[in-house]
Amino acid sequence: MSSVHRPALEGPSIFVCAQAGCQECLRRLLRHHRGLVRWVIRRDCRSDLAYDELFHEGQIALWQAILHYDPTRHIRFSTYAVPAIRHRLWRAVAVAQRPQGYQLAPSSVDPAEAAAAAWQQRAVRAALAELLAVLPAKRYHVIVAAYGLDGQPPLSLAAIGRLYRVSRECVRQWRNDALALLRLPALSGRLRRLCEQNDKAAYQRAQALNRAWQRRRRGG
Repeated sequence: MSSVHRPALEGPSIFVCAQAGCQECLRRLLRHHRGLVRWVIRRDCRSDLAYDELFHEGQIALWQAILHYDPTRHIRFSTYAVPAIRHRLWRAVAVAQRPQGYQLAPSSVDPAEAAAAAWQQRAVRAALAELLAVLPAKRYHVIVAAYGLDGQPPLSLAAIGRLYRVSRECVRQWRNDALALLRLPALSGRLRRLCEQNDKAAYQRAQALNRAWQRRRRGG
């Protein structure tokens, strides 16, 4: 980017420019907002991990937040980025504290079955990632944390609530709102087909769950 065109740091155009591939705008945003990483580390991270390791993980989360932030939704960038930074740092701490497991002895598996299973797993992961992408950022992080979809142990609703500094019941509502959206046939069809959950009975169960949740939200 030329030195003549320098979008304002607080305006939406610099995010659009960074997301389009401008490294200068990306570096400016990383420098300008790295204080968010320091703030989250001081406020929420009590760990034996070195500060440099925590800061590195927080910078990765900040970079990802910059690339996925949508300024047209009129949400402050810090409001969007802080939960993402906090989530990645918490995961880094959890991984560092997790005891090492035992290695299981390999078993004999038919190569054709193994290849088919591997293809199925890749297809399911891709369909799940595509489905989760429709969720707002906070709901996305809650679903990922609650079900361990990032490969880490699932977190309880209370633990997620502490992460976001809200009540367990608030997290439950976020989770159930997200699940209701993910159950919609127009969104979940591909994943259901891969998991053989696309028959009439499966869709009726999903609709019943969504109706029950809506009644609870309305207090019925």
